[in-house]
Amino acid sequence: MNPQTSPHNQAQISQEFWLQIKNSLKSKNLNNKPLQMWFEPTNLIAVEDRQNGRCFTLGVPTELHKFWISQNLLERICSEISAIYQNPFQIELVVTGQGNLSVSDIPNMQTELIPPPAPAVSQEDSGVSGGAFGSNRDMLNADYTFSTFVVGRNNEFAHAASFSIAENPGKENYNPLFICGPTGMGKTHLLNAVGNHIRMNFPHLRILYVSAERFLNECISSIRRNEMDRFRIRYRDKCDVLLMDDIQILGRGEAVQEEFFHTLNDFFEKDQQVIVASDRMPKDIKGLEDRIRTRLEWGLIADIQMPDIETRVAILKYKAERKNIMMPNEVIGHVARISKRSIRELEGNLNKIKMFSELQGVPIDIELAKRVLSTHDDVATITIDDIQKLVAEHYKIRLPDMKSKTRTKPLVVARQVAMYLVKKHLDKSLVDIGRSFGGKDHTTVMNALRRIDDQLNKDSEIKRDIEDLESRIHNITGV
Repeated sequence: MNPQTSPHNQAQISQEFWLQIKNSLKSKNLNNKPLQMWFEPTNLIAVEDRQNGRCFTLGVPTELHKFWISQNLLERICSEISAIYQNPFQIELVVTGQGNLSVSDIPNMQTELIPPPAPAVSQEDSGVSGGAFGSNRDMLNADYTFSTFVVGRNNEFAHAASFSIAENPGKENYNPLFICGPTGMGKTHLLNAVGNHIRMNFPHLRILYVSAERFLNECISSIRRNEMDRFRIRYRDKCDVLLMDDIQILGRGEAVQEEFFHTLNDFFEKDQQVIVASDRMPKDIKGLEDRIRTRLEWGLIADIQMPDIETRVAILKYKAERKNIMMPNEVIGHVARISKRSIRELEGNLNKIKMFSELQGVPIDIELAKRVLSTHDDVATITIDDIQKLVAEHYKIRLPDMKSKTRTKPLVVARQVAMYLVKKHLDKSLVDIGRSFGGKDHTTVMNALRRIDDQLNKDSEIKRDIEDLESRIHNITGV
């Protein structure tokens, strides 16, 4: 700080900085009503240099304001501040009892706030002179946080693993964390949530969030330009946490895989965290080298499946509230029932109904929803293969074993349960069922059905298993 700067000017600089933060938050699609009620009265009341970095103290009128902001907005505030103030910092919320308190109203408190100039940007970081690289700063989506992620049975393990890592990056035995699931299930949300959480709680760590496609393109460009040293500095020396999305595309090139393998090794040797996301398991990524596949499988694999009907309803209610859409429960239930492919599909159908309601100037009701989504598949189909896969996942056995001749007890039980569900939910003959289970004869299938019928009245565990599996079948078919 310039020693000639007067206290009055210090306060003015502080308020200009805080106004910039507020305006930035307002422009990012935050719900206006909660923003005005809870965040608008918040003011920057002090700035102090402490041992762990600068501390920004925010004054709020009541304990309720403090609670709401800490639960819903603190990560975003940190994100906005870190974009300007690129040094370690922390935030404190203080209840002042006043809604319009400013820095100049607080006596005997340090008010200096002159954000330091941004670090000098080298050609290596700026991408000038035809270089292959853009900015080395992470491009995290501030809206994707743990507080905005709806947890259900389909993703609770992936969520728990991600949060544990975010609390202790590089310290857990989850390195790398491999998040796997179909497109549109929330993998990118979790990657960003980890990054945002780490950035707020460990501001000294350098985070790089990047798609595998960008990694691939930068690597190829660096090879062509003979700039591999700069590439390695960017991805190894200038990064403490690597978050990489859609890594299934890395199977395209040997040179890129070579560089990715050594990047992984470098992170592991330094106990630095790596989290990757893919739409398929490591063993199913075509063209991926065995040494990389093995490395990825050494860590923790957390898969995300399509949410069940209850979770889909919760997601829709949350998103409708965020978008300030008044949607009756009957409509939410209908949209949740027919949207079974992805979370993106859920939100797309929600937006479609909202758009038609606004264009036609009519309220949202079940008739409008059905008319707007009339071309949507109302009832999905399910196959023998689908049921076999569900049962194999439930009992944690390999799918090929479902059709094998192996007769260990766990496999026999799983096979019999699958046959029972196929017969109950599909119009298949005993011969067809037997053929789909590795060529079993119809008497084997008949005995399996009788066995499960008998066990349903005696074995509570079998009964729970079948109820759970039938619930999952219902979530697929909607009936």
